[in-house]
Amino acid sequence: MATSTAASRPVSTPVSRVLALGRAELTLLGRSKTALYMGLLMPAVMVYAMHNATAGVDLGKTGMSVAAVSVTGGFGFVLIFAVYQNLVTAYVSRREELVLKRLRTGEASDMEILAGTAIPAVIIALAQCVLLVVAGVAWLKLGAVARPELLLAGLVSGIVLCITLAAATAAWAKSVEGAQFVTTPMFLISMTGSGLVFPLEAMPDAMAQVCRLLPLTPAMELIRGGWLGGLDAGGVLRALVTALIWIALAVFAVRRWFRWEPRR
Repeated sequence: MATSTAASRPVSTPVSRVLALGRAELTLLGRSKTALYMGLLMPAVMVYAMHNATAGVDLGKTGMSVAAVSVTGGFGFVLIFAVYQNLVTAYVSRREELVLKRLRTGEASDMEILAGTAIPAVIIALAQCVLLVVAGVAWLKLGAVARPELLLAGLVSGIVLCITLAAATAAWAKSVEGAQFVTTPMFLISMTGSGLVFPLEAMPDAMAQVCRLLPLTPAMELIRGGWLGGLDAGGVLRALVTALIWIALAVFAVRRWFRWEPRR
């Protein structure tokens, strides 16, 4: 009888464990209707703000319109706000509430716990990106995406990087309130140097070469090149390699410094 009961019990797999954790996090998110609605409406707000900020930039030598820079830059803000900053807060909150510590006593591995916690942020980010594409094509008349595979590669690499960087950054925050401070450097560096507001093509060549080495720049180059075209094979390879290097460094930092116990 015991053997029959054990045989009928569902087999736990890494995917099922990650999805189970993700469903629990989604349930918590669904209880905050305001946060959910704001998350889905944020792309329109960001495009409007980006349009005003970019209007004063000289885009003559970039070959891009203000609308093109605004909408493609909006993807970067989605990665920063919906994934990176949101997850730093989530990881710190779960750590300080001892949720992460309790989860480690179960079957889920460390990476499964971190991935499951990230699922709601990823879903919101993807929903925002879909809205950005619809707004760009239907409202701002930017035209269809030139190379969807590059845009998808940029989104995937950017999401993975922001998840791992969020986990690494969370190690330095002592509280949920402190999480807002430790995410500020990444936000400022990405906003000014990764092409979110000022395209690299509008920068001096020497500055642009340095900015291409920043964490979020490869994702932005792939996203912008995927939608608008103009990114050659060498540029694609450089962006992919740089993105993989940053992801590897972020994974190392998570394994080395991520904290599972509350910081006192």
